[in-house]
Amino acid sequence: MPVYVLSERAGPHAQVPTDQTRIPIPLITTKTDYSNKSVKGKVICKGQLMSLAADDFILKMIIKEEDSQQNTSLQNQSINILLFGSLAKDFDKAGSQGDVVVASGFTVAKSSTGHEDNLHHCNLLLSGDEACLYVSRLSPPPDPRSPLAKKRSATLSSEVSRNTKTPKYTYVGLGDLKAGSVVNVYGVVVFFKQPFKSRGTDYCSSLKITDQSNEKIGCTLFCEKLDDHPKIFQIGDIVRMHRVKAQCFNNSITLVNTFGFSVLTFDGGVGAAVEPRTSSRSFHFDQEVRSTVEGLRSWAASQTLLPTVPTIPLSAVEPKAYFDLTCQLLAKAPIDTTCTLLRVWDGTKCPRTLLKVILEANVTEGPTVFSKKKEDLIANIFVYDNHVEVASQLKPGDFLRIYNLRAISGSSKVPGLTSSQSEEVDHLAFHLHGGTAYGRGIRVLPENSTDVQELKRALEAFPSDNDEGALSDSELLEIWSTPPESLGLTEHCIEGERAECSTVSWSERSCSHDLQPVTLSELKRSDPGQIHHVTVQLRSYEPHRLHQALKLYCSKCTSMLDVPDDELVAGVFSKASRNPESWSPPPCLLSGKVDVPADSAGSQKRALSVHLSTQLMSEGKTKELIFLRGSTLEETCRLAAGYKNIIPVRPSGGHLALLDMSAPFLFRGRKRYYGCERCSRATVREPFAEGVEAIDEKIIAEALGVQLLQYVLLMKLKLQDATDTLEVFLWRDAELFFSVKAEEAAANQEAQKSIHQTMDALCPPGGSEGGRPWLNLCLTAYQATDDEGQNQTCYQICNTAVIGPSSSTWSEPDPA
Repeated sequence: MPVYVLSERAGPHAQVPTDQTRIPIPLITTKTDYSNKSVKGKVICKGQLMSLAADDFILKMIIKEEDSQQNTSLQNQSINILLFGSLAKDFDKAGSQGDVVVASGFTVAKSSTGHEDNLHHCNLLLSGDEACLYVSRLSPPPDPRSPLAKKRSATLSSEVSRNTKTPKYTYVGLGDLKAGSVVNVYGVVVFFKQPFKSRGTDYCSSLKITDQSNEKIGCTLFCEKLDDHPKIFQIGDIVRMHRVKAQCFNNSITLVNTFGFSVLTFDGGVGAAVEPRTSSRSFHFDQEVRSTVEGLRSWAASQTLLPTVPTIPLSAVEPKAYFDLTCQLLAKAPIDTTCTLLRVWDGTKCPRTLLKVILEANVTEGPTVFSKKKEDLIANIFVYDNHVEVASQLKPGDFLRIYNLRAISGSSKVPGLTSSQSEEVDHLAFHLHGGTAYGRGIRVLPENSTDVQELKRALEAFPSDNDEGALSDSELLEIWSTPPESLGLTEHCIEGERAECSTVSWSERSCSHDLQPVTLSELKRSDPGQIHHVTVQLRSYEPHRLHQALKLYCSKCTSMLDVPDDELVAGVFSKASRNPESWSPPPCLLSGKVDVPADSAGSQKRALSVHLSTQLMSEGKTKELIFLRGSTLEETCRLAAGYKNIIPVRPSGGHLALLDMSAPFLFRGRKRYYGCERCSRATVREPFAEGVEAIDEKIIAEALGVQLLQYVLLMKLKLQDATDTLEVFLWRDAELFFSVKAEEAAANQEAQKSIHQTMDALCPPGGSEGGRPWLNLCLTAYQATDDEGQNQTCYQICNTAVIGPSSSTWSEPDPA
């Protein structure tokens, strides 16, 4: 980490490498590669040297473009520079405010204070062996007789001062972390999530690590670039993190990244090569690092921290199992905006019949035809929601690890495909659901990975497609030539009638209003409080992801909430299951135990505490309702298949109580029901079921003192006609519009797909505006108050249903 101090006579150009291109400060962005580039400026502010740990430092300074008079038209002439390690220590001794510096080997990060300090919106970060700082003193020298001048003279006479000492880092054990300290740590990964896009501009990843102290420490990392996150492939991998800050959260120590954060990841297997995984071009790695990693490997192996079977091959997959799969991507194809199909193999054959998929050849990326033997080994995987963005960046031939993949057997209708795809029964399908719960995600494995090398050997033993007979012409026609369903056109619409047929309305009004249609420009000029009929096209809509459109609505206080994700709900269950508090069950309940069904073959069963209603037991309805204590979210979902109603409870104040209202208070099959925290007065009591044929969610909510929240769909649509555009809401009549109940959309994947298909048909992704179907809508205009107390006119779709081929009425029977 060199700091070069240049003599005043020589000037900065005498020793700054001539092969570097100088970049003006105002032109710096986060999207440019700054290899062999430099920045020059005058130090207008030099901060204090701060010690993060032993022999690890940070120093902040601000430099201003030296030739700013030549660039008066450019903004952001000044920028923050952050120096790390021995580079910060050296500059603290050698540099001063007023010096001119030339920086090279830096990286660029977005500044979190750019809007406050009026400096450049980026920061320059200098650390590692490639970072250099050239310092030239242009200020008048002090009195030559002063001690300070003698000291500076000694420094200048050396002309170049470089610290050749290898940086020495001090590491803190996870059991010795103190809140507020910035430290360097090693740890064995016991849980992790792949990086996902946060609500801001960064990607977020979370992991939990441990070491010989047996402390398990959670880590939350926010980095703008994916490459800056740890490259973790499986539980048991080892990470080394520099400059993480210990914080206290919920009475536990957690780690977060700070300025200068860096991370290396190592394979956790004993005997594997000690090769760091990192995108950084410079990092500290020596024999001491190697010894530390090998020591953690041996300790982790003795503690059985490594999974016995890291991944499951296709040949060992069982229905209903969640598993990790290491495979090679052969081809992929978009199904719709929220689903992508991945065609993969791992050289083994699943003993069960796999779901077959018919795709159009022109939408497939990668080979479309495989030999019959190879086709039998290919698994079709559907990835949803946030994983679609990751899948879009995958290339055929990539080696993948897919985490928390689910195998589902039974009747499977391929989502989003044409009517030529028949429904298949008793076929095994693979789904990667949306979200990041349980580490769900996709990771591309490097070619030198041990797992990839093993997979390659297995695949190379299989004959290539060139050695097999190709499909005949008739077989190709059978697979690929089925034409897609023509959205927006009637069966009798031929090419010459296309324009006429495309104007057929895809919706019908169910209102009794006798009104003449108006244009959008006329509607905007009308007074609020009226009903209007319009004929329009859908220009755009939001949100595009269905889980964001689903809301929970309280009819009592009119509040509307997002549906909690599985990660949050699982955390509530986990916290409740760890509560050791003693309690006494109410006299109306009988206590017992129930075995949780195993999630996969060979897994151990676990007995959970249940409490049954004495009244229902006397009537022989033992499966009608149970109160369940100490379970995880996953266990509750498994039990919900065998009981009509499950109410999760926890001990509190010596009695049984419901869980936090951010978790469902009731499970009915795949459906979950939530209560309003503001309006509920929850207590555990036996539901009154005398004279009632079937107990439903309303009876249970009333008995428990819970204000039941209603599932609703809320979307904002932008409509257009030849005169204007208009933003409208779809809410109260959304179920009529889609012919799908919001409650079903929350639990039924086919109902969700029906909504997605409808929206894709009304507003085709990438489609031309002229090809969009026309809609006859009924709109109501009303006054509302915005956040600033100002009145505004809003519009809502009412009394309208889509009648295109994607719509169908969904109703699912209550759980048996």
